Amino acid sequence: MTGDGSIATTLVQLWARRLEASNGQTDGTPALMAKFAGPQSEYQPLSWTEVADKVSAWAAALVELGVQPGDRVAMVAPNRWEWIITDLAILSARGVHVPIHASLSGSQILYQVRHSGARLLILAGAEQAAKLVDLADQLPEDLVLVSLDPLEQIIPGREILDYRKWMEQGAASPRREQLLAEAVTHTQPGDVATILYTSGTTGEPKGVMLSHSNLAINAQTIKRIIAIRPDDVRLTWLPLSHIFARTCDLYSWIVSGIPLAIADSPESVVANCQAIKPTLINGVPYFFDKLQRALVAQGADKQPGALQHLLGGRARMCSSGGAALPDHTYHFFSEQGVFISQGYGLTETSPVISTGLPDAFKVGTVGRPIDGVEVKIAEDGEILTRGPHVMLGYWQQPEATAEAIREGWFHTGDLGEIDSDGYLKITGRKKELIVTAAGKNIAPIYLEALLTADPLIDQAMVVGDARKFLSALVVVNTAGVMSEAAKLDLPPETIEEALQRLEVQQLFQQRVNERLKGVSKPEQVVKLALLKEPFTPQNGQLTITLKLRRKVIESDYADVIEAMYQD
Repeated sequence: MTGDGSIATTLVQLWARRLEASNGQTDGTPALMAKFAGPQSEYQPLSWTEVADKVSAWAAALVELGVQPGDRVAMVAPNRWEWIITDLAILSARGVHVPIHASLSGSQILYQVRHSGARLLILAGAEQAAKLVDLADQLPEDLVLVSLDPLEQIIPGREILDYRKWMEQGAASPRREQLLAEAVTHTQPGDVATILYTSGTTGEPKGVMLSHSNLAINAQTIKRIIAIRPDDVRLTWLPLSHIFARTCDLYSWIVSGIPLAIADSPESVVANCQAIKPTLINGVPYFFDKLQRALVAQGADKQPGALQHLLGGRARMCSSGGAALPDHTYHFFSEQGVFISQGYGLTETSPVISTGLPDAFKVGTVGRPIDGVEVKIAEDGEILTRGPHVMLGYWQQPEATAEAIREGWFHTGDLGEIDSDGYLKITGRKKELIVTAAGKNIAPIYLEALLTADPLIDQAMVVGDARKFLSALVVVNTAGVMSEAAKLDLPPETIEEALQRLEVQQLFQQRVNERLKGVSKPEQVVKLALLKEPFTPQNGQLTITLKLRRKVIESDYADVIEAMYQD
């Protein structure tokens, strides 16, 4: 939404309007805040003019490197200020950004580069380049490689260009000043802006094509429903390669015009909050749950202002997405005076479908659909949605596109209900339903959310498909287990020893029974396997958005699961 009340229908139009609105801004409010000299340095500000200067220089460099309208440009990098500059530069050059998660392996990176037909690949530096050393002969011959950090020649037979040198060349280009204007004139709302590969709980990832209008309209709608204050500051820490941060942090920043600060890493968010004092923070349930657990471990969970202190003292709203937010986490944040909303969306929906708001929120729901978005529940309980947020389709996969979008409705694969007040509740994942030997359909994520509300349980995965009863893999909270063992007068030397104690195993079964006392008999978890190693993206057991990769976990723990059903 702009000053004249009209909607920008492309991202470049949105960017141009932001620069026009901020032209000559003299109040000293920064646009972007980052540690430009590295993680150990101090936060420094960039104005909108300074950001625009870097974007136009890099856009001109990309054109000189051969990027033409519609060309795919891939980037493998963690969050850093150059990520944002690159995204806006690719759009200004009328290219298509293919962001690749920095945590992926070399073979996964290669697949996305080849499948997307990328013309240019931007690497963060040595860590990402090293993943491709053994795959050099499989890289497309005409692929141009660029590194954001200075880099020695480490990929056999491939030249890696220096981002800084090309930025200098782009800054001297006579075309740099006209590229954005040309992009605004020629870019159409339905043009592909980005191809995002789904993290995939099973199978090969699919390339989700999102248009300029998909992203621009979703970001502007969010701004209309979430009131922005002049003193707001947003901290971004979720991977910008994922759609949640891309739309709800990056593009919402352009729409709102408030300062955006970049966290050093997911592990440094609390420390960065102390420095930045943000008012708005987006995150995933696992992060918010960790904050609560940290305060519980310190004995400060009942102390007024404890959560605010962790978040820098000015937090007024947190938004959670990517997975189900446990009810106990919402109540904890509420008691601590910080509103936390739960939203719902997918990569294929740009992403926001619905969200809770301070004046329109129900615990256990994901709010009401946002303006312009339609939602209905199919006969089998699947959530369907249509509107300007729905993707163009899957890159080079027309059959998968036709299966996902039928008669204009996108089939989410999630199960849900809409109550009498219009609030949407997610009840499960269609493909993740457990069907027991007795034919009972059970949604595991609901049970898992109940289990992880216990402070002794960090993660849980319920199993039992085609079995007579349910069991669960339970990742324990190590400090909590050791403390409970000591209370039982069974102080073990190691966590492995503690988990072998019958008394500890019985304690966990009691805690699980207590958490599930309100569910039906078929939903009771009869057997447990206690694990000390967490499920992580690094070991392949979580997606980049921290969803359980159930098939992978079931395979990794096949013997453990089978043992629970031996008796």
